[in-house]
Amino acid sequence: MNATGVNETENDIVSVALGTPLLAAYDYHVGGFGPLARGTIVLVPLGRNFVHGIILGPGSDNVPRHKLRPIKSVPRLAPLVPCFVDFLEKVSAWTLAPLGSVVKMVLSQPDALLAPPLQTIYRPVTPQPDVARPTKARERVFDLLQQTGGLSAAEIRKNAGVSASVITAMAKQGLLEAAKIHPSTTLAHPDLELVGPELTADQRHAASVMSGSIGAGFSAFLLDGVTGSGKTETYLEAVRSALAAGQQVLILLPEIALSTSWRNRFRARFGVPPTEWHSDIGSASKRRAWRAIQKGEAQVVVGARSALFLPFADLGLIIVDEEHEHAFKQEDQVIYQARDMAVLRASQEACPIILASATPSLESWVNAGMTGEKQRYRRLVLPNRVMAAALPEISAIDLRATPPERGRWLAPPLIKALQARLDAGEQSLLFLNRRGYAPLTLCGACGHKLVCPNCDSWMVAHRLAGRLRCHHCGYETRPPGECSACGESDSMRACGPGVERLAEEVLHRFPEARFAVLSSDTVGSPRASEMFVQSVIDGDVDIIIGTQMAAKGHHFPNLTLVGVVDADLGLAGGDLRAAERTFQMLMQVAGRAGRESRSGAAILQTLQPENPMILALLDGDRDQFLAHEVAARQAAGMPPFARLASIVLSSPDQERLHAAADTLARAVPHFEGVDIFGPTSAPLSFLRGRHRARILIRAEKSVDIQQVVKSWTQDLKLPTSVRLHIDIDPYSFL
Repeated sequence: MNATGVNETENDIVSVALGTPLLAAYDYHVGGFGPLARGTIVLVPLGRNFVHGIILGPGSDNVPRHKLRPIKSVPRLAPLVPCFVDFLEKVSAWTLAPLGSVVKMVLSQPDALLAPPLQTIYRPVTPQPDVARPTKARERVFDLLQQTGGLSAAEIRKNAGVSASVITAMAKQGLLEAAKIHPSTTLAHPDLELVGPELTADQRHAASVMSGSIGAGFSAFLLDGVTGSGKTETYLEAVRSALAAGQQVLILLPEIALSTSWRNRFRARFGVPPTEWHSDIGSASKRRAWRAIQKGEAQVVVGARSALFLPFADLGLIIVDEEHEHAFKQEDQVIYQARDMAVLRASQEACPIILASATPSLESWVNAGMTGEKQRYRRLVLPNRVMAAALPEISAIDLRATPPERGRWLAPPLIKALQARLDAGEQSLLFLNRRGYAPLTLCGACGHKLVCPNCDSWMVAHRLAGRLRCHHCGYETRPPGECSACGESDSMRACGPGVERLAEEVLHRFPEARFAVLSSDTVGSPRASEMFVQSVIDGDVDIIIGTQMAAKGHHFPNLTLVGVVDADLGLAGGDLRAAERTFQMLMQVAGRAGRESRSGAAILQTLQPENPMILALLDGDRDQFLAHEVAARQAAGMPPFARLASIVLSSPDQERLHAAADTLARAVPHFEGVDIFGPTSAPLSFLRGRHRARILIRAEKSVDIQQVVKSWTQDLKLPTSVRLHIDIDPYSFL
C-alpha cells in the first residue's frame, strides 16, 4: 500500500507515448487513476510542463517506483481502440519517425480533450412580466424561441433578424432568462432511404462487390474508371452499406479546397453534408469534429491526408479518391504516403479500403496484379463514361513545326479551336501548371537572375499581387526598379509564361471573352472554390485558365475544349516519377472536356510529340503507357520493383554540414542487395536558409530498408545545428 492508499501492483506503472517528438515512451505512475487501459489519453508531467500522451501498456521495472512521476489527469474520454494504437506504432516503425511525432498528429486538438464549455442560451420567461407593448422585433424573438425552446444570442440574431441590443434589453426587463447548457453535439445522420442515381451495369457490379465486403474483414479494391465514369456514385453505394451496418467511413481527397462538386454529390445522395477535416476549418469546428469522431457520432468524415490520424470509434470503410495524387505524400515532420498508410490502417482496422482513380499509380497497378506480381488488390473496372458521353479526342501540336508568335504562347491551331468554342457558346480550359506571371526574371543588360535569398530557386513574378515570390519558402518582395548586379534601370525582364501571363494573352486575343484564373493564388479555400465552380456552371466564364487545380474532379457540363499549353512541363529533371506524374495530370485535365452530351477535345502543345508519354495520350491508351513505365522501372531496378529511402542532412553552416556528411559517409553499412549513393549536394542545395546534402538508398524488395537506415543512423552523433531527415519511399528528389 502506498501513501495514497492504492495497492502497488505492476499495473500501477504505464508506458506513455507523449505527443511531442520523442523517440521512446516514458513510464509514469498511475497514482489514483488506475487501472488504465491501452489507448487511454492522459495528461502527464514532462519537465516543468504538462503534455498529453497515449498509454501503450504496462511500464517496465527499470526505474524505482518512487522515482516515477504520477499522471496529472485523465480526460473523460473512452480509450482509443487498440487497433488504432497498433496503427500508430506501425506508422512510426515504417516511417522511422519518432512515435511522439505520430502521437502529436492524433492529439493535434488539445482543447478537444477537455469537456466542451457551457453555452449561454436565452429562453422566454413564463409567465411574462407586465411591460410595454412588444415591438415587431421582440415578437419575432418570442415566436422563434417558442418554436425552439432556447437559442444562443448569435442564433437569435441570425434567425430572428434582430440586433444584440434587442436581446440584451429583453433580458434586462425579465422577458428572457439566460441559462448555461452543454452544447449539443448531435449531428444530422445521412438518410439511407434516399435513392441515388441509376447506375450502369458496370457500376452496379462494382458497387455490389465493394458493398459485399463491408464487415468481412480487410480487403483492398482498385476502382479503375475512366474520367466521367461515375466512380464517386459507385463507391457511395459502399458508403451506404457501411453506414447501414452502423460503422464509420473515412474518405480522403487530395485537395479538400476543390471538393465542392464532391460535397454536392454527397449531399444529394444522403441529404446531409459529411464531417470535414482539413486546414481550412477553424479550431472550434475541429474540436467538435474530433470529439464527435472519437465518440462515433460523426458517421462520414471527408478530409485531407491528416484525417487518417483521427480517432475513429468504429471505422468500417476507407476510401482514397484520386489515389494516384502526389498530394497524398506528406513531405515534412512525419514523412508518409497517406495512400499507403491508409492501406495499413484498413488492415489494422480489419475493414475494406477502396482506391479510386482514372489513372492509377504504378504501385497500385502492380498491387492489382497487372504485371504478373502477386495480386494484393482486386481491380474493378468502369470502362465507359456515364450519360453516353464519349472520351475526348486528343491531338497534339508540334511546336517545332507550328510555333506561337514571338512573345506569345498559344499556337495558331489552338487559337482557332478556342475561337470555334467561343462562337458555339461553349467553354474552354487552358492548362498550364505554373502559378504567377513568369517563372524567371532576369536583367536584359547583364543576364543577372533574381534568386530567393533563402533558397537556390528563382523568384516567381506575380503581377496581380505586384510581388516576387519564392514557391519553396514563401519569401516575397517587390519587383526591383533596377538590376542589383549592374545597376541598369528598367532592365528586368519576365521570362516564360505562368497562368497570369497566359491570361494576358487571352485578353489580347479574345477581348470579348470572359475568363477566370483557377490557381491556389486565386482560389484558395472551399468557399472560393464553390463560388468559382458555380460561376462556370452558370455560364459566367468562357475560358478557364488553370493550374493543376483544374485537373482534379471538376465537372463542367459545357466545357468541350482543353488546351494544354506546355505538355512537356514536368518531364525534365531526375524524378523517376516525372513521366508518370505528367501522364496522370494530362489525362485527368483532358478528361474535363466533353463530360456530357457534347463531344470534347484536348489539344496538347509539345516539343516532344515522339515521347512515349505523349504517344500514349494521343492513342488514348493508358495501359500502353503503364506497360512502358513498368518496363523502364524494372530495367532500372526502381520502385515499385525495389525500395528507396533518402537521408537529407541540412544545416545553416556549410562547414558543419560537410563534416556531418563525412561522418555519415564513414559509417556507411554494407548489406547484401543494397546500394548507397552519396552523400552529395542535394539538387536544391540551399533551402529555407539551410544548406543540404542528400543520400539515396536503393534496396531489393526482400530487404528491410528501415532496418538498414536505422542501424546506420541511430547511433550517429551530429552537431545540434545539423538536422537529419529520413524519407522512406521518397517522392521528392530535390
